[in-house]
Order: sequence, then structure tokens, then C-alpha cells
Amino acid sequence: MQAVSIRKAETTDASILIEIGFQAWETSILPILDPAPNLREIEMQRLRQAVSASLDRVIVAEMEREVVGWCSRLAGRAYIPYLFVTPDMQGHGIGSMLLRRMESMIELSGADRVRLETPADNVRAVRFYEKQGYHIMSRPADQPAHRAYLSIWLEKPLSPFLGAIADDE
Repeated sequence: MQAVSIRKAETTDASILIEIGFQAWETSILPILDPAPNLREIEMQRLRQAVSASLDRVIVAEMEREVVGWCSRLAGRAYIPYLFVTPDMQGHGIGSMLLRRMESMIELSGADRVRLETPADNVRAVRFYEKQGYHIMSRPADQPAHRAYLSIWLEKPLSPFLGAIADDE
């Protein structure tokens, strides 16, 4: 596999971030949802809003100057709402790289744990996060136990650096 670099997202990345998020959603989440009208349009709008609102907290993975994945965090919280990798590049360690980098950034802000959520029926995603050290916390109390799009919360402990860093030699 070619070298992957991670960088802060730029304004010019917005459209590709939306497209990558939509492709990943379409292959991983859409198949587990109950059929409903306009699902694709609703998701595309949700992704547009999410990218617009969080672009300053997004990192991207690139291969040969092509964005192949992205990850974001909420402002002021140790929460990762989005991690997407293009479907054809999934399983090559790109999601792990993005997740580790975002965890490091959150850890440097002083957080001692990070949380995220994913559909419970997206078994591949749940296993991925467990492999990365996350543990299932719970499902939101207001969700019934047998719902097609049941979200579960996952959490991972971090080891934040506490103290000053001296430049003295």
C-alpha cells in the first residue's frame, strides 16, 4: 500500500468529505435501515451540515494527494462523531490511523477518555472499534431493544499528559 499522510482538513476538501461520508454510509448503514422515502437525500443533507459545522475539527487521510478518509471531533468534548474511509480503501489501516491521530489530539487536550457511537447492527464497525481498544458502554435508554438503527456508545480510556513540557536541555 502507498504511503498515507494525515493533515488538517481544508475548505477545499468539503465536497470530497461529503462524498466519502455518503459512500461509506451507503455501503455500511443504509442496508440495515428500514426503507423510507428520501433516505439518501436526508443523509446527504446531514453530511453537508456536519462537514460545514465541523471542518475546523476534521483531519483527513491522503494517498498521493487524494483524500481517502476523514475523522472529526466535537468542539470541547472528547467525542468522535464521524470516521469515514472510502469503501474501496477500508481494511487497509486508514481508519485506524485516523482514529489514533484524533485520539492523540483529544488526549493532548487533557481528556482521560474518548467516546463515540455507531449502529449496533453495523457489526463490522463495532468489531473495528473494539479492536482499537473501545468497550461498549450502553445503548441510549430511550431506544427500544429491537430497532433497526440502534446506536451503541463505545468508550476508550486515554492517558493524557499532565504537566509542563520544558525545552531545557
